[in-house]
Amino acid sequence: MIVYDTRTRTAGRYTCTVRATIVCAILAAVATGAGEDSLARDMLAAHNAVRATVKVPPLVWSDNLARVAQEWANTLLEKKQFVHRPKSKLGENLYQIEGAKSTPKEVVDRWASESTNFNYKSNKCHGVCGHYTQIIWSGTKEAGCAVARGGNREVWVCEYNPPGNYVGQRPY
Repeated sequence: MIVYDTRTRTAGRYTCTVRATIVCAILAAVATGAGEDSLARDMLAAHNAVRATVKVPPLVWSDNLARVAQEWANTLLEKKQFVHRPKSKLGENLYQIEGAKSTPKEVVDRWASESTNFNYKSNKCHGVCGHYTQIIWSGTKEAGCAVARGGNREVWVCEYNPPGNYVGQRPY
């Protein structure tokens, strides 16, 4: 996100005077693009590492799902909420943290830690495991994720298509 103040324009680590607006805009676009590519690469790698442990095919990144995730993450941050998008036709994992920063790997590892609550033989969850089962759902083909940051809070959202977690069905 690019934040502007009244005297200078700040984009990521670049601070520019009003006279250098064009150069600043170019640097901001490069910085933002690199950050988005890094987020996509790191989130996808973390998801696919978990999927590999149960031998399901890797996910592919969806820029469209990432845009949906970013819009919802921004909404949750702005409204100070932490709820799933109502009536969504996508699978969705949410994560938030206050007073610290997370990495894509930390977020996915947190969701994947729910694997200890899932019993494959009985296809039952003992506690919370829906984030984990969404990650490993074999029918899911693509994912897109985003993070919104403000104050001391981060909200992470991943969207999945097709969704998983159908009652009575095995994830793989």
